[in-house]
Amino acid sequence: MKMRRRTQIILSLVIQLLVIPSHLHARFDRSQGNSPTVANEVRVGVILDLGSWVGKTIHSCITMAISDFYAVNSHHKTRIALHTRDSKGEPLQALSAGNSPTVANEVRVGVILDLGSWVGKTIHSCITMAISDFYAVNSHHKTRIALHTRDSKGEPLQALSAALDLLENGKVQAIIGLEMSFEAKVLALLGDKANVPILSFSTSPSSSTEYPYLVQITQDASIQFECIASIVDSFKWRDVAIIYEDTDEGREILPYLVESFQDKNIQIACRSAISPSATDNQILEELHKQMSIQTTVFVVHMSPPLASRLFLIVKRFGMMSEGYAWIITDKTMNLFRSLDWKVIESLQGALGIKSYIPTSTELHNFTRRWKNEVYKDPTIEVKHLNMFGIWAYDAIWALAKAFERVGADTPAAMDDQGTGLNSVYLANISVSEIGRILLNELLKIRFKGLSGEFQILNGKLASNALEILNLIGKGKRRVGFWTSTNGITKVIYSSGNRKYGSSSNSLETIIWPGGSATIPKGWMMRMGGKKLRIGVPTNSEFKELVSVDRNPETNETTVSGYCIDAFNAAMGALPFAVTYEFIPFVGDNGKNLGSYNDLTYQVYLQKYDGAVGDITIMANRSQYVDFTIPFTDEGVGLIARKPMDNKNMWIFLKPLDGKLWLATAACFILTGFVVWVIEHPINEEFQGSLAQQIGTVCWFSFSALVFAHRERLLSNLSKFVVIIWVFILLILTSSYTATLSSLLTVQQIQESKRDYIGYHSDFFGGQRYIPIANKVNFKDDRLKPYTSQEEYVDALSKGSKNGGVDAIADEIPYIKVFLAKYPADYAMIAYESTSNGFGFVFQKGSPLVPEVSKAIAKLRAEGKLVMLEKAWFNGSSFMPQSSVSHPNNTLNLESFSGLFLISGVTSAITLLIFLVCFLRERFAVQNHILTILAQGQPLLFLMRYIFTRNVT
Repeated sequence: MKMRRRTQIILSLVIQLLVIPSHLHARFDRSQGNSPTVANEVRVGVILDLGSWVGKTIHSCITMAISDFYAVNSHHKTRIALHTRDSKGEPLQALSAGNSPTVANEVRVGVILDLGSWVGKTIHSCITMAISDFYAVNSHHKTRIALHTRDSKGEPLQALSAALDLLENGKVQAIIGLEMSFEAKVLALLGDKANVPILSFSTSPSSSTEYPYLVQITQDASIQFECIASIVDSFKWRDVAIIYEDTDEGREILPYLVESFQDKNIQIACRSAISPSATDNQILEELHKQMSIQTTVFVVHMSPPLASRLFLIVKRFGMMSEGYAWIITDKTMNLFRSLDWKVIESLQGALGIKSYIPTSTELHNFTRRWKNEVYKDPTIEVKHLNMFGIWAYDAIWALAKAFERVGADTPAAMDDQGTGLNSVYLANISVSEIGRILLNELLKIRFKGLSGEFQILNGKLASNALEILNLIGKGKRRVGFWTSTNGITKVIYSSGNRKYGSSSNSLETIIWPGGSATIPKGWMMRMGGKKLRIGVPTNSEFKELVSVDRNPETNETTVSGYCIDAFNAAMGALPFAVTYEFIPFVGDNGKNLGSYNDLTYQVYLQKYDGAVGDITIMANRSQYVDFTIPFTDEGVGLIARKPMDNKNMWIFLKPLDGKLWLATAACFILTGFVVWVIEHPINEEFQGSLAQQIGTVCWFSFSALVFAHRERLLSNLSKFVVIIWVFILLILTSSYTATLSSLLTVQQIQESKRDYIGYHSDFFGGQRYIPIANKVNFKDDRLKPYTSQEEYVDALSKGSKNGGVDAIADEIPYIKVFLAKYPADYAMIAYESTSNGFGFVFQKGSPLVPEVSKAIAKLRAEGKLVMLEKAWFNGSSFMPQSSVSHPNNTLNLESFSGLFLISGVTSAITLLIFLVCFLRERFAVQNHILTILAQGQPLLFLMRYIFTRNVT
């Protein structure tokens, strides 16, 4: 209780000391008629036992009292500068402290801020708290920072005047503040001339490289642009629109933003510059310009006041809805807490980029203390600590450390080469003797501050991670991080399972504008705010391709078919959203309005935005409209009736020619003989009478065709011969079966004068295409037009002799539909790649054509078009080779000469090995054999001897 009372007494005395100089100075000013622009510094000595708890408590309270007082009374013309001495609890030490020549070296630091803004007030309060905190911890330091604050009132000329005043009259060794890029650049010139470090909150990427004494204590803006480009690239968006503030800073930063996108091959679809003084109507005009393009991905780089106005209009204009994506830079996000609740509501679903500051106990305690301080100041309306205040706090600590490293013995005065404040030319400005040393020491400082690891690299604050935020509800939700080394990650500094920003999976689930979790496609085809009108033909007899049905009761029209499903799939695969509706090509009376040529011409006349159906890509149509790549198989085929009966009783011999039959028979006999020779001496099943042995040989060779031989082979040599023979038989029988099936199921059409060919014509008298039959080289006088599948069946059933046709030529998609319906009775017997297939029709120059063509190629590669064919054509689709019909399908000896060569060589080698082994076993009786040969009957007796039944 006594200690608390003592502390209260000390604080009251300090406050009196603070107030008295202000009154005296004000009275002096009134008497002299002066209004000085420089705050009068009043030095106050403090002698305490800084080794005791009481001394430390009193010292901290004194420094906090000074900080609090000038935070509330920033307009005062006097400033108390403390000079602290440690008595160490000794009376004599306290007595000598008053006369000690080792007075703490005071270093003057200028502060130029817009003290009328929330940001300026926050930075100033954090700066004063930083000085108080630093010297409370480092009371032994030989240097003390004394602040000289000036109010720029948001005017660059006022900031310049304040800087000149601080340099010439205030003799400051460093200047901190300067929120605007233009202010920082102007004062950087002064800093370079006076050798005074300028600590700026500007985020201009180029400033630090142009001005060596300019130190940016905020993260470089170009870093966040790399982050935004990575986000856009991860979602596979290829185009973006940029909306930026039309100021010097905005125009300066724009090239860096564009370069970041170009590095990722992302195109800038549109750029809109909006002045801070723009009216709502002017902002609305810029949004109208953005609506005229196809992209729905927007990057906004604006100050919070202008961004607030923009997004309120965006919300009202309907551009903050499903399908859109908005990315906001840290110029707005770093001050997000200052936005009005209506603005926050208009930002629902947007993404924001913000500098990441890791949570810590120190930051939490400082935030709590700061709130307690600012609540005492009624002039500060917003009570939320922002990024700039935290950076300012760390910057003051770094500056205080740098001053201490420079040392108290280093001259602190300015080398006066000028004539004071009235100096007009920068050539006469005073030069600091410690500026270069101070700057070098400042660039060496590295410590862990409130904002994380604090270090100045290349004149800029070293970049920490960036937060990627999703604006939801009344606040924001973190969905990921970005670092220059790891790219996009869900967890910061994850060591075990890092991801490098190549996919949107590196982010948490994002709720996009409109409350949708579906990733916007990035594009939206706009046709004057209307849906695309897609014309559909109604006269197709192939309903599996396109069908238009109208319900007479509900008057609703249903469009279906393979072509419709393929179109829907292609439009769904586009990287942007397209709204469209199908319009049947009929009049008010419900009757068809014309041919396919008429439909495409209506697209040319802009009655329709496109057309979908079984519309063939043709040169004459391409003069009026644009086609996508084909979504069906290309080419023309011939369909014919399968033979109902077979009048050729010897057709089973046709698969093989005569030489091949003879060679096959010879190979049967040779294989059976070789097996008999090897097995006869040792296998009872290959012994017996001559007739029995001949039957065994023939039976064994032919039964191998069906693997039904009952004889068991004992020799490995004979087994090897049979293996080779069975392999050859497998190939021969497979080829024979395939050729015979072809001969039995496909009837060759002879192009003669007595044969007629049918083709598909329009309902309106003219041919649907250039005569398809001409494409397969038939004469016009032998062509007959037909209009439906039923007519196809009737004509093919009659044949040419009975008034019908022997074949019908049509495009592959129509043939697939026909064969799916009549698979048992008809077949395609010829195919030529002489037509372009079906394509989707759009108006000339439509931007949809290349995009839809890419989507079709993608669907084809993924096999989705084939799946649609199977669904509509009952799975019986096929694509024959162009050489499907041959004049002669018979197999010849040349085709299998290699097989027979293998069989012969194998049999010969096996037989030779057997004879060598056999003669070697009989070597013991060779003398007897020679005697027999000498008696005159060598060959007959030798054969009898060799093939005598082996009873053992």
